Amino acid sequence: MKKRASSGGGRSACALLPESIAPQLATLASRPPATGNWLYEIKFDGYRLMCRVDAGRATLITRGGHDWTDRMTALASAIESLPVDNAWLDGEVVVLTESGLPDFNALQNAFDRRSTTQLTFYAFDILFLNGRDLREVPLAQRRELLGELIAQTPSERIRFSESFTDDPQSLLVSACKMRLEGIIGKRADAPYRSGRSTDWIKLKCLMRQEFVVGGYTRLAGAKSGMRSLMLGVHERDGSLRFAGTVEAELKPRPLADLEKRARALIRAEAPFYNPPPREKDRDFVWLEPELIVEASFLEWTPAGEVRHSVFQGMREDKPAAAVTEETVVDVEEPESLPQSEGTTRATPARAGTLVIAGVKVSNAERIIDDVTRLRKIDLVRYYDEIAEFALPYLKDRPVSLVRAPEGIQGELFFQKHEERSKIPGITRLPVELHPGHPPLLVVDRHEALIGLAQMNVVELHSWNAVQPDLDHPDRFILDLDPDPELSWQMMADAATLSKVLLDELGLKSFIKTSGGKGFHIVVPLTRRQQWDEVKHFSQAVARHMARLMPERFSAVLGPKNRVKKIFIDYLRNSKGASTVAVFSARARSGMGVSMPISWDELNEIGRADQWTVTTGAQRMHLLKVDPWEGFHRTRQGITAAMRRAVGMR
Repeated sequence: MKKRASSGGGRSACALLPESIAPQLATLASRPPATGNWLYEIKFDGYRLMCRVDAGRATLITRGGHDWTDRMTALASAIESLPVDNAWLDGEVVVLTESGLPDFNALQNAFDRRSTTQLTFYAFDILFLNGRDLREVPLAQRRELLGELIAQTPSERIRFSESFTDDPQSLLVSACKMRLEGIIGKRADAPYRSGRSTDWIKLKCLMRQEFVVGGYTRLAGAKSGMRSLMLGVHERDGSLRFAGTVEAELKPRPLADLEKRARALIRAEAPFYNPPPREKDRDFVWLEPELIVEASFLEWTPAGEVRHSVFQGMREDKPAAAVTEETVVDVEEPESLPQSEGTTRATPARAGTLVIAGVKVSNAERIIDDVTRLRKIDLVRYYDEIAEFALPYLKDRPVSLVRAPEGIQGELFFQKHEERSKIPGITRLPVELHPGHPPLLVVDRHEALIGLAQMNVVELHSWNAVQPDLDHPDRFILDLDPDPELSWQMMADAATLSKVLLDELGLKSFIKTSGGKGFHIVVPLTRRQQWDEVKHFSQAVARHMARLMPERFSAVLGPKNRVKKIFIDYLRNSKGASTVAVFSARARSGMGVSMPISWDELNEIGRADQWTVTTGAQRMHLLKVDPWEGFHRTRQGITAAMRRAVGMR
């Protein structure tokens, strides 16, 4: 008879077992942190695996959210032997050599041959146990529960990933001597947070990461054969950068399989925005950027290419669109006061300072929403976790800021320029781009997002133009602002009608929740028209909709003009005007966020603040498809036919 594992001190004795949890990800660090309470583990050379156990059935989920249970049936059976009613485990699946070291190539061969009975799962975290959500419990306590649980399993295929508190530099040296990939450091007092943050760091023996394959080379004139793979990484705007080559060092059969897969992806043009120059003795074969490889290398060159690369294997456990150049950061944390039992995180000393993304965050525990009791650190962590999604939409785009130094129930300040306080990481545009004004601000870096939150900025509002050409907008926005008495279903219907009209005009549109009361419909443009032309056209669209459906829409500003109607606000389409940015938090009770959604999701949305600073990043990390897929590639302009269709002369 199984001895049922204790569930420890989690959030609730009867919490609902989540259907999915996005994994916490580690940030590449340049060196071990000098301070703070850290635990270190081996960095396993395998596939990340999340395990959901419920009523005796295990589901095995990859980092990318794919269900691989059917590919690892023996391992699933072993996990089902755990003495639990329900649980969520986080770990790494590997194949071990005779000497007990993980072998990535052997792991890949096991999946290729569909012979996965020899897989071993190293569990390193537990997020849920017997009805208790443990994600807010400090890591050290979670691991204690996990160790007790793994000790009760009869299977050798499930192991506990041991942690060490020794000098991390010595551990890293030992790991490198054993030809391991490196080590992982984790803050012992931190909760579990989906997405990438500096609570977990990775220290590598060599530079190593995933790359997208954008093509391959073969001998000039040859009809087959594969010499080297052309590697790429995605930039923040979604474009693919050429990042060098790596020899395809595979045995004949796997190499033939790779070449077969590649032939199905051949395209005429390079997928890179900066393709490499042609070589006399080589032909280039371009591919759709869907295949992923992992390679180690000595360093990045100043041109953004890898030097002395070595092929490590193919990867299938993450989407190609998620492959970017890993950013190396310095991680530091000031001394902390002792932690009392039951708290989830140590209270930082020295005026309450901690460091996130290189920015010192003061007064982290200060309440900023009196109703929900959300703290400043909750806002900071949201912007830390959402940065990879938000930055492509903020890049080169001037922003205005809403600050709440006394919390969102206090006085709010709207700010367009830096003023007296310097904002860490912010980009200041040349004054000649906006003559007669102080420098405009742009958020181009992760550090800047954290710096803004540290300065009590809650909301970011962005222009409809990007630098250096601020005289030609690259989008217009229709803000659907409802009478508060209207039902939400009427809002959803109005958004659908707006899309139908824009589709009839020939304009592709994208939609996001405002985080407040309504929807924002965003229409990308090529930068051909002046501000006045775009504003007049957006006004004509709003008036056209109000003429067609006067019982639903109003294009006239003022509460009396939108009684039981939706005001189509086109006034944000002037030079210098701004709209709350996609992924921005809102300075309203509950702290909703402006969230991009797909048109297919529209009828599943229940309110404009459906996602908040506590749930927004989790949503994005769980999505398999970008809800605004194709936004940055949309090329369209306002034509004479469109003007006539909405009644313009």
